Amino acid sequence: MIRENAFPGKHDCYFLTFTTVDWVDIFIRPVYKQIIVHSLNHFIDHKGLNLYAWCLMTNHLHLLAQAKEGSVIAEIEKEYKSFTTKKILEAIDTEPAVRKKWMMDRFENFSNLLGFLKKFQVWQTCSNPVFIDLDKKETLLEYVEYIHANPVRDRIVDTESDYLYSSARDYSGMKGLVQITKLPTIEQQLIRSDSAGNFFGKFIHN
Repeated sequence: MIRENAFPGKHDCYFLTFTTVDWVDIFIRPVYKQIIVHSLNHFIDHKGLNLYAWCLMTNHLHLLAQAKEGSVIAEIEKEYKSFTTKKILEAIDTEPAVRKKWMMDRFENFSNLLGFLKKFQVWQTCSNPVFIDLDKKETLLEYVEYIHANPVRDRIVDTESDYLYSSARDYSGMKGLVQITKLPTIEQQLIRSDSAGNFFGKFIHN
């Protein structure tokens, strides 16, 4: 069963997509990518986030995540967006004047357009949460594959494990940037898929 656009259970697992306002390509520079990486690790260590898979693209972040006992995934999302917004705005302040003005104008204008009281908004409010049953291995594998296939679909890399800013490296036996919790059965299936030469072509046109 898939329930979309809602958080019915505190500790359910969800596929989430955090998208920047107006799809602004913030994450093309290392400084902003590192903010996302460091923040994910911080929330895993201190904010009750359990992360199974992730991928950061130029203007959105995919997560397969669950709240640990004592935490709530909706609250983690809200705090993560607020936390990273502050860090991103601090980094933008060091940008050249022209680029800084362009970026800040985009974030301010979007916030005003929606009638928000906050001064600047980096992330769109909706994350389109999709409930994932951890006992349904085929569905779980499909979402992990979809997450990892993003940079291949956009022709950034040839194979998922070549992309630094995702958990594909962890599931390929390498050390990734974020302290994810690997799903053993999914890892085994992904390794078999790679060895069979399956590069998730079914997602290329999605």
